[in-house]
Amino acid sequence: MVEIAPCGTWSSPVGAADAAAAGGGVQWVDLHRGRPWWAEGRPDEGGRVALVRDGQDLLPPPWNARNRVHEYGGRPWAVLETPDGTRVAFTHWDDQRIYLFDPDDPRPVPITPEPGRRHGLRYADLVAGPGGREVWCVRETATGDARTDVRRDLVAVPLDGGAPRVLAASHRFMTGPRPSPDGRHLAWIGWDHPRMPWDGTELCVAEVGVPGHRVLAGGPEEAVCQVEWDGADLLVLTDPDGWWNLHRVDLAGRSVNLAPGPWELGGPVWRLGNRWFAPLGRGRHAVLRANRLAVLDERSRTVTDVDTDLPVWHAHLAAHDGVVVGSAAGPLAETAVVSLDLSTGELTAHTAQDTGVPEAYLPVPVERVFTGPDGDVPAHVYPPRNPDFTHPDHERPPYLVHVHGGPTGRSLPVLDLDIAYFTSRGIGVVAVDYGGSTGYGRAFRERLRGQWGVVDVADCAAVARALADEGTADPARLAIRGGSAGGFTSAASLTSVDTYRCGMVAFPILDLAGWTGTGGETHDFESRYVEGLVGPWPQAADRYAERSPANRVDRLAGPVLLLQGLEDEICPPEQADRFAAALRGTGLPHAYLTFEGEQHGFRRAGTIIAALQAELSFYGQVFGFTPPGVPVLELRR
Repeated sequence: MVEIAPCGTWSSPVGAADAAAAGGGVQWVDLHRGRPWWAEGRPDEGGRVALVRDGQDLLPPPWNARNRVHEYGGRPWAVLETPDGTRVAFTHWDDQRIYLFDPDDPRPVPITPEPGRRHGLRYADLVAGPGGREVWCVRETATGDARTDVRRDLVAVPLDGGAPRVLAASHRFMTGPRPSPDGRHLAWIGWDHPRMPWDGTELCVAEVGVPGHRVLAGGPEEAVCQVEWDGADLLVLTDPDGWWNLHRVDLAGRSVNLAPGPWELGGPVWRLGNRWFAPLGRGRHAVLRANRLAVLDERSRTVTDVDTDLPVWHAHLAAHDGVVVGSAAGPLAETAVVSLDLSTGELTAHTAQDTGVPEAYLPVPVERVFTGPDGDVPAHVYPPRNPDFTHPDHERPPYLVHVHGGPTGRSLPVLDLDIAYFTSRGIGVVAVDYGGSTGYGRAFRERLRGQWGVVDVADCAAVARALADEGTADPARLAIRGGSAGGFTSAASLTSVDTYRCGMVAFPILDLAGWTGTGGETHDFESRYVEGLVGPWPQAADRYAERSPANRVDRLAGPVLLLQGLEDEICPPEQADRFAAALRGTGLPHAYLTFEGEQHGFRRAGTIIAALQAELSFYGQVFGFTPPGVPVLELRR
């Protein structure tokens, strides 16, 4: 029997612990000798990243296959065929060194030197070097005490523990070191401040051991995001026409778009080592078109979607002998490591997909397009869903506007137990792809140039108001939530529009001036990102000050919940500390929760549980309902 009860008071089998258990996820999927390998986050093991081969853990705790390069980390492992047999190289979080071990007898030994300062040398984007005697990768070196005091090289690390040698040092940022099949050439991608890798990068090639390099593709307004060798040619994902398409480029720089079209086959390089395509042979390639698996055929110059039970694939593609391996998810299925035999259509899952939560309690996203001030605004709407409850006829549900990070990111229509935690209790969620999001071409991405804190705020508000106007959401119970850049948009919204009653702001940017290269309150990778998002510094200093939520605390539209990891180097706690201090004594209800041992984004089960329960209690106190079984969050004034 269905019970009639106010939204927010519904009991639900989706617990915060369920969301925490799902919070790790799989990543860095690959194939070796036909067997899938991957890395896997373990919230219940302190947030460490485990290394897995064909379903079997290779390294026990406390080994943690993760690194700090760009602070977001990059591909942390590679399988190598050496004169002594198969070996695995991986980066260990605690000291950031590269370790080597035999997968059949895992006893890791370090092969890079111990740095003179903690995490002073960091490595990522590991690949096998020619001959099986080296691992090639990106190396970061801390050169001073400031967060921006970092130098990067592409290096060859001998497996015998010898001194690394520099392969290239062409740009401030580099990724994708790829040795040619004959070992004579090295290809990579590089870029410099103030550009971000989705703005403009260069595809470089050099003869190994010969100084200098040539640029074959890319530029200030063209972003190469992946490169792989195919014989003597290079396969390159780049966007000279405004869309990430796959090109074939020869060593003379001649380029052919293999299947031109207004579709995105690539994505933003937030972490080093993602793979949006994998060659299948005979002119065919597995690709991701807007995160759906597809096959590109060079002869017909077509891209054909592949229908699978899990429609959303992530950028960890590998292929061998007609089998594609990666990680995929669906609206009612968590991300799993899967392999797909393209000849038979058989999809095999290598990791568990069952959350233990009956499907009837999981939200089904509805893809919609709303109208914003600058045009279309795509979004995924997650209405409340619980077979045991419905709300009274006179009540409309509260809604949370979820803002993705980046801001050069996007939302995907996949199962997210964080969202289900709210929807199964009668609270709707809408995830907005505001102007600046990826997946819709360069022109859409560049709507945010100079307009961060304006376009994103307006698009999110337009979606919220549309849901309220059509009767889907309660206009008096709208909230906004987000982390990182999403935290900025949430805070900027709460201090500039009157759409929302309250908001949750996690590990946020709050003072734009502190996020400049001279501000010292962020890491090197993004230290000049805001120049493209807001304007040149210091010429546009007034604009930075006006758009910074830290300078508009007196304009907050309603209560705010702040969440912050204390070891965050991307959005350090200094800004959240100051914002919380400014709230004290204002009379506005607020809470500020900090978490030891957490970096950017929460990885530990205890943190995820505490954050979700606090957020639900917060909404209950602001919107006027009492969620059952949740500790009451203390709000200060």
